[in-house]
Amino acid sequence: MRQKNDKNCADERMTPADLVRTEAAALMALAERLDGPMAELFSQAVELIMRCGTVNGRIVVTGMGKSGIIAQKIAATLSSTGSPALFLHPAEAVHGDLGVLMPGDVVIALSASGETEEILRLLPVLKRKGDALVSFCCDLGSTLATASDVALDCGVEREACGMNLAPTASTTAMLALGDALAIAVSLRKGFKAEDFADLHPGGKLGKKLAKVRELMHAGDAVPVVRPGTPMTDVIYEMSSKKLGIATVQEDGKLRGVISDGDLRRLLEREGGAALSRTAGEAMHEQPATIAADELAARALAILEERKITSLIVVDDAGRVEGVVHLHDLWGMELI
Repeated sequence: MRQKNDKNCADERMTPADLVRTEAAALMALAERLDGPMAELFSQAVELIMRCGTVNGRIVVTGMGKSGIIAQKIAATLSSTGSPALFLHPAEAVHGDLGVLMPGDVVIALSASGETEEILRLLPVLKRKGDALVSFCCDLGSTLATASDVALDCGVEREACGMNLAPTASTTAMLALGDALAIAVSLRKGFKAEDFADLHPGGKLGKKLAKVRELMHAGDAVPVVRPGTPMTDVIYEMSSKKLGIATVQEDGKLRGVISDGDLRRLLEREGGAALSRTAGEAMHEQPATIAADELAARALAILEERKITSLIVVDDAGRVEGVVHLHDLWGMELI
């Protein structure tokens, strides 16, 4: 176990920056192992998790103390990136919580020493009930590591603590390794931004991942005129629907759009004669459009780039599904 040191008192010469550099050095060493001697073992861990997903298994992450806190975060990251996971407290497990473990599950056990008593007490049951055991250990010769199907090395030269005692660099390495494993699995599964959005409907992140379909005006709220509609009726439709535009449609398909800006420019050019025009004569024939399943953030980018206030939402056949307005997107706090 590489983090051992004979110092029994704090090294007062270590600055906060030195402590951070110690953790950074631990991460760089971990990265080198992942690029080299640990690459194959890491791939095996990914395969075990992928395999458990094919039989509706889950990932059960366990750890005691500081490692347990990291285990909870890893379980949360796995779940949020498309790999169902849960945290199992090892002390509670021996009092009935082991009932959550099912055939097909993969257990990820975190223990810096590999000799955490509460986890070692679970080993017989974990090996019997679970599909596979993956461990994050600093000592690959420990009881936990040698009992694992895959043991991943989280060893560090020293902890980022003046006394070289408090779990700091080692737990940082565990956290980074867990993140790497979760993301590697999500990439193998083809996890996309849309999938991420489905799992994060709340808060600012959920707003950023909202889809156009959730924000667009649809049905009777969409201002619709036909190419032959007189301009007086176009103006009425625009005013009643209050979106600053009118979609020009024929058999449900988009033919063009008339914005309030188009209308003002027409009146400036032709005066009262503009009212004798039809929608088809005044419309812009190539309006900006977007699909309903695009992210709302994409819609906002198009609106700001083109300096317009509305986008027409159409399907693959060009049929109008709705209108998304700039003010609705601003209200979502997408920036």
